[in-house]
Amino acid sequence: MNYDHQYLFIDFEFTMPEGKGNPKGFFPEIIEVGIVSVINQEIRDTFSSYVKPTAFPILTERCKSFLNIQQNQVDNGISVEELIHRLEDYERLAASTIITWGNMDMKVLKHNCQKNGLPFPFKGKQIDLSMEYKRFFGDQNQTGLWKAVQEYGKEGTGKHHCALDDAMTTHNIFKLVENDKRYLAQPEPTTIGDRVDFSKLLNKFAL
Repeated sequence: MNYDHQYLFIDFEFTMPEGKGNPKGFFPEIIEVGIVSVINQEIRDTFSSYVKPTAFPILTERCKSFLNIQQNQVDNGISVEELIHRLEDYERLAASTIITWGNMDMKVLKHNCQKNGLPFPFKGKQIDLSMEYKRFFGDQNQTGLWKAVQEYGKEGTGKHHCALDDAMTTHNIFKLVENDKRYLAQPEPTTIGDRVDFSKLLNKFAL
């Protein structure tokens, strides 16, 4: 079944070098994906998987510690080709708006596609929600995902740096921001003074 429009909330986790200096030829590879598909303001489905890196298949200690991802998890993950096919399936389902927190997810996806000789799977609009959030609230600095949701007096979903939990948290912030936009866009309610021309009313009683 095809739909008119779909919002895809996507989060990736990437490989990381051990120290500050990158090893020769190193580039971040996607090792975990989380997707939330929303159609008609309802979650249609979610997808989560580890992804097996190819250029630098052995995770660094820093990467494992920071992301709490173990080597055997990515070894048993889907291939980058399978990941792209999965994203293409979403793209075929409906015209899609891709929403991420920050611009790194799409940058790394494009780079991973280039490195593996694969087509970039998305044609639709891409929104960096962190920049939307920054513009909406007039923040000087970009806010981290979970700090943003806490500023709303909420908590993130699940664990930070778990791809599906971060994608779901991005979806939740999107709903909060959109509700605020609608609220602020509503015209001020008219007062009785706006509805009644008091000068005409006073003239009538003065007769």
